[in-house]
Amino acid sequence: ARQADARVVDDENQTAWLELPANGWWYWWHDPIETQAAFLKLLCAVEPKGDLAARIAKHLLNNRRNGTYWNSTRDTAAVIDALAVFVKASGESKPDAKLEVVIDGVVKKQVSINADNLFSFDSTLVIEGDELASGKHTLELRKQGGSPLYANAYLTLFSKEDMIPAAGLEVKVQRKFYKLTEQKTKDLVAGARGQALQQQGIKYVRTELASGDPLTSGDLVEVELSIDSKNDYEYVLIADPKPAGFEPVEVQSGWSYEGLNSYREYRDDKVAFFAERLPQGRHNVSYRVKAEIPGRFSALPTKAEGMYAPELRANAAEWKALIGEGK
Repeated sequence: ARQADARVVDDENQTAWLELPANGWWYWWHDPIETQAAFLKLLCAVEPKGDLAARIAKHLLNNRRNGTYWNSTRDTAAVIDALAVFVKASGESKPDAKLEVVIDGVVKKQVSINADNLFSFDSTLVIEGDELASGKHTLELRKQGGSPLYANAYLTLFSKEDMIPAAGLEVKVQRKFYKLTEQKTKDLVAGARGQALQQQGIKYVRTELASGDPLTSGDLVEVELSIDSKNDYEYVLIADPKPAGFEPVEVQSGWSYEGLNSYREYRDDKVAFFAERLPQGRHNVSYRVKAEIPGRFSALPTKAEGMYAPELRANAAEWKALIGEGK
């Protein structure tokens, strides 16, 4: 949600940041990370226990490149200084809380946190195998005491559902398929002596394909991937599984500077995009395939993941292809 000023609030992952004008990558002044850090220190002076300060702090933590550092040593020093001020101002430097982790109404873990065991208490609960049956489950965290509570939950599963839905939080992936219909054009161009000449060209009309829409062997299809990132990341892999019955039109791997700058590889089972940088915002990549083998096939979900930050994951929805015999 955009505020009247430069603040942007994201309720989905409980963060906030200042949206600043873009500058050249070589500038050190008006740096967005350093500005967020300075704003956090200001909030610590005027409303240290307010909701906005905690959201800014979480945004700064989320924007560590690969989970280790910020854009530069200058940025990193500014953020660490601001977070140190925030920890003292919010009271987090003197923890005192009792926690219970409750799953489906049953207490699975109890722990007390204080200044003596802040960095040594058992902070992990793993539920695996038959302990977590199929169906709906409720995870509840109960806290006693004035200290704030930060928690992360990760779920790894093997899904047997027929249409796998899209999933993601910090990064989201959307995939669309378009049928390309050839359309010949006649354009006027200048001849050698300046005369008007007709030149025949070809352009394509894109028609979006819903899952299960029929295709014919020989049809040209464009696959478009849209990646939404809430933070700045480095070294992200976007892998799009190739549905059986399709073959990429291009076969030579290499760098692509259309949309998201990335190195793309055409493999037997997928097309992979390796992005050195994934800036905050929406980015698109696309490639073309040709329908060849008649039949009904599944395009498994596109996956995005941090190569050095395994907790960063997202996937698009599954898509069904129906290819019929050509004429």
